[in-house]
Amino acid sequence: MMRLAIYADKTSKTLNFYKIQPSAFKQFFCAWLIPVALFTLSCATTTPANQKRVPESSVKEQALSKRNMGEAYIMQGNFTAALKELQAAENLNPKDHITHNYLGIAYKNKNLTDLAIKHFDAALELNPGYSIARNNLGTVYLDMKKWDEAITCFTDVINDILYTTPHYPMANLGWAYYNKKDFSTARKYYREALQIKSNFIIALNGLGQTYMAERKYQDAADMFERVVKYETRVPELYFQLAKAYDLINEKEKAVKAYLKVVELAPESDMAEEARKLVGQ
Repeated sequence: MMRLAIYADKTSKTLNFYKIQPSAFKQFFCAWLIPVALFTLSCATTTPANQKRVPESSVKEQALSKRNMGEAYIMQGNFTAALKELQAAENLNPKDHITHNYLGIAYKNKNLTDLAIKHFDAALELNPGYSIARNNLGTVYLDMKKWDEAITCFTDVINDILYTTPHYPMANLGWAYYNKKDFSTARKYYREALQIKSNFIIALNGLGQTYMAERKYQDAADMFERVVKYETRVPELYFQLAKAYDLINEKEKAVKAYLKVVELAPESDMAEEARKLVGQ
C-alpha cells in the first residue's frame, strides 16, 4: 500500500516541514571522526599560560554557524554534507538540543536508525518539552514498524498545546493505527488532521487507503479524487484512484486514470500494468 510520506519535523523553532518536517518536511556509513576542534577542547587544561583561550561565546557562535550550515544542507537533501557540519557543531556545543535534532534527521535519512534514535533521545534529554524531536523520534519508530512506540510519541506531541502544526503527528497517528488494522481510530486521526488543513494530501491519501482497507470503495475514490486535485504529477496516486474506480464499476474513469499513469511514467512497471488493464 502506498505511503506518500512520514512527516518528520525539521523545524528548530515552532514551524514544521513534513517530509518526509530542520529550522523553519522532509525517511551511510560514516566513520567517526575526531575533529581538530574536539581535540583542542579536550586538551584545554594543558593550554600554555600565554596562549589565549577562545571565549565561550565565540565557541557557541561557531557552533551555531556550523548548525545553520547543516540545516541548509538538510533542506537541500545533502545529508552527508549536513552530517559533517552538524558533527562539528556538536563537538563545539554538545548541549544544543537543536543540533541533536538535526543530527537525528540526517542519520534517519542515511538509514542509520540507531544513531537517529540516539540523537533524538539526546535532544529530548536536554529539552524534554522539545516536541519537534519527539515527533521525529516517532517517525523513526514508524520506519521500524514499532507502531505502539510511535503512537506514544505522536500522542505526546498532539497534547502539546504549543505545537503549531498538529496535523502532522495526527496523520502519523493515522498511519500507525492503519498498520495496526485499527481502521476506525486511523480514520479519526486522519479526519482530525483534515479539520486543521483540508487539503493535507497525506491525510487525504491515508483516509482513502483506510476506506480501501474497509472496502468502502466509493469513499476511497472520493478521497483519491481530492488527492489528485492537489497533486497532479505522482503516477502512484492515479493508479490507486483507477483501482478504486474499477471496484465501483466506473470503467471509463478507471481507464482515464490508468492512462494518466502511462503518461506520467511511461517506462515504469506500473505503466506496463496499466496498459494491460486497459487492453493496450
